[in-house]
Amino acid sequence: MLPYDSNDVNLTEVALTEARPVSPYGLHRVLEPAGVLPQQAQRLDPDPTPRADEVVVAVETLNLDAASYRQLREEHGTGEAVRAAVLAIVEARGKMQNPVTGSGGMLLGTVAAVGPDSPLGLKVGDRIATLVSLTLTPLRITDGLAGWDGEGEQVPCTGTAVLFGRSIAAVLPDDLPDGLALSVLDVCGAPALTDRVVRDAGEGASVCVFGGGGKSGSLSLVAARRAGAGRVVALVPTEREAEAVRAAGLADEVVIADARDPLAVAEAVGTPVDVTVVCVDVPGCEHGAVLATAQGGTVIFFSMATSFAAAALGAEGLAADVRMLIGNGYVPGHAEFALDLLRAEPGVRALFESRERQTA
Repeated sequence: MLPYDSNDVNLTEVALTEARPVSPYGLHRVLEPAGVLPQQAQRLDPDPTPRADEVVVAVETLNLDAASYRQLREEHGTGEAVRAAVLAIVEARGKMQNPVTGSGGMLLGTVAAVGPDSPLGLKVGDRIATLVSLTLTPLRITDGLAGWDGEGEQVPCTGTAVLFGRSIAAVLPDDLPDGLALSVLDVCGAPALTDRVVRDAGEGASVCVFGGGGKSGSLSLVAARRAGAGRVVALVPTEREAEAVRAAGLADEVVIADARDPLAVAEAVGTPVDVTVVCVDVPGCEHGAVLATAQGGTVIFFSMATSFAAAALGAEGLAADVRMLIGNGYVPGHAEFALDLLRAEPGVRALFESRERQTA
């Protein structure tokens, strides 16, 4: 059985929805303001009756993005207060979009209904992870998050979500635990884009990953090495994380510095690198990333805590000729690429499983 009340979706009404205006971008779900895409909207319509090209998902787990969860925890303190804050956001907005960070996360669930014109190739009963942000996904919560104590980024949840014609989702693999697969799929855009940029930089390029002990950071380290990097540096904030990255064998060098301290970062990294990948979930890392990068090099910002104004103006003020890229979380084939890295690299899998145990 699906973990879902089928009465929530009247499948006999699906045909009737075909006559209503439908946008593959989800414009028909925007309640306010008019004329914007769902990610920019203040409020979405989370009604679970699918339009012609939509898929309705019975939600099992929300995966809040790291920057959003950190901000909520810092603002609200206790887990109970964080739980209440998430409920209030979803109730008010019809989606999960942290009003401070602007970010959301993604989710795991089971396909409950499929509109007749859906191009996603999903069928009822498929267990999937969405690869689009919760900031643009119509969402309703029906259990009050009763199974979540507000501790940790993965949120047990009963409710419904809606995918559009241009949404992306991955069917969960059979060979990995759900929580582990969700953690990988949450950050799968980072290693895929790192692979592309490092290959473009040429054989033997040097790479530094800020937050190399985290989920996206550890996968990006492996992706950089496989793409032909000649020097791979992991920058982490503590000796404990440094020991974990060394034990996993993910980098040629592991250095310790606060990514928010530009001079400390520059000193720790030493010779500037060709590619810097920022995977930390705190604000204020922009200038350190610029200083760590060689003239003519590239910085990839994957953190939702990044201030792109600070990055651009900081680079200008430092007379730094660096290309700056926004990691948008989507590269064709990114889900399977990240899952294959996890399967092939015991060190990365050990880091992910350790994080899972710590948050269990």
